[in-house]
Amino acid sequence: MKRRRCLSLLVAAPTLASTAEPKALFIEGYAARLSVVQGGEIALHVSTSGATFDVEIARLGSVREVVWKKTGVVGVNHPVPEDASSQGCRWPESLRVPVAMDWKSGYYEISFRTSDAGGKWTHRSRRTAEGSAFFIVRTAQPGSRSKILLQLATNTYNAYNNWGGFSVYAYNSLSNNQGHRVSFERPAASQFLRWELPFVKWAEENGYELEFAANSDLEWHPELLAHYKLVLSVGHDEYWSAPMRDHLENWIGEGGNVAFFSGNTCCWQVRSEDEGRAFTCWKQNYHLDPIFQTQDFQTLSTLWSHHLVKRPENALTGVGFLWGGYRRSHGQFMEGPAAYEVHRPAHWVLAGTGLKAGDLFGDQDTVVGYECDGCELEWKDGVPYPTGRDGTPASFEVLATCPVRWHPDDAEWYERWEKGRTGAACMGLYTRGGTVFTAGTTDWSHGLRGGDPMVQQITRNLLDRLSK
Repeated sequence: MKRRRCLSLLVAAPTLASTAEPKALFIEGYAARLSVVQGGEIALHVSTSGATFDVEIARLGSVREVVWKKTGVVGVNHPVPEDASSQGCRWPESLRVPVAMDWKSGYYEISFRTSDAGGKWTHRSRRTAEGSAFFIVRTAQPGSRSKILLQLATNTYNAYNNWGGFSVYAYNSLSNNQGHRVSFERPAASQFLRWELPFVKWAEENGYELEFAANSDLEWHPELLAHYKLVLSVGHDEYWSAPMRDHLENWIGEGGNVAFFSGNTCCWQVRSEDEGRAFTCWKQNYHLDPIFQTQDFQTLSTLWSHHLVKRPENALTGVGFLWGGYRRSHGQFMEGPAAYEVHRPAHWVLAGTGLKAGDLFGDQDTVVGYECDGCELEWKDGVPYPTGRDGTPASFEVLATCPVRWHPDDAEWYERWEKGRTGAACMGLYTRGGTVFTAGTTDWSHGLRGGDPMVQQITRNLLDRLSK
């Protein structure tokens, strides 16, 4: 009897294998706000399976400068709501960081780190997990250090972020089901390193100081603009709200200058919700937007160039995506130079480059790509002019062009799309109170990163003249 009882206990006991597997180690978090002013503070919301975690905050520019650290913060594993993509994580605050007055305006990367010793009985290896987030520091005295404001494309970062399952794109959302509302209150997927950082590094290494803001600061803090001479958009600045655009266009009319070193710019209209904690964009499904039923289409969240909205981005930037498209991406123009052909070499923007009519520049770094903006053109004696029929200002001067084309999957949902159309990326500028320049391409900063002498000289000419 005793022997059988002992065997029974051995059979019922858990095996070593069933208790050996350690739980997954992870850490994720986000900042409570996109931007904060010097002298303020920023709350961080963190979820982790680690018992404790460390935080490091660094400004990214010409150098990576660590400004704040904290170790041994108690970790908590918070649940992820089913609607986190659209409504946010709603995690409680984990810690609050004071933003010192001497933290320079800029993009600040938050690094979260945790570690453990692995499993209780086996797999006793040191494990580490890292997560990241970001926020932007605005200067407490706008314009005091620089007359150039770089507003970062934070709306675009959020549009592509599929954390929680959904972005505003079908291709990277659960079951290819495109979302229409995306929250900022979830772990971010920043695009800063790809687009704006090369520009910031080049600028700071060449003596240009910049002050920084988020896209949404143009909407919620338009008073900032009065302190600057030049506003910059760099890289992939695709999603704009009506208040953002209204405030910038009014400022241009009063003499403010803008340089769009970006492409696919102001392509989609978004509507901010919950005081900027989320935005809505129905895109191709604009007929499902509640605004559609009201017949008041001014804030319909679809293409700015849509015939119902009647406010093409060309009126702001000089160019638009309907007359632009792709080069060296999406299967379009995968061969041939990704370079601009010069048409007006005597213009001040091209001073000091030595470029002549017909010369190409930018191919070394694929400057024309991957998404580009253009306008409807007519050619006279081999020189391009805007027709103005697409909303481009009559005074827009086309300095350089390169053929580009949309992919059919992107374009043919739009009922007024001309199938098979080839457009042209257009670099140029116009004046309406202030001067507005457009590079017409997402990849301009890659030419700065690669040291292209023409791209560098053109950028210097614009910053020097328009920031004075």
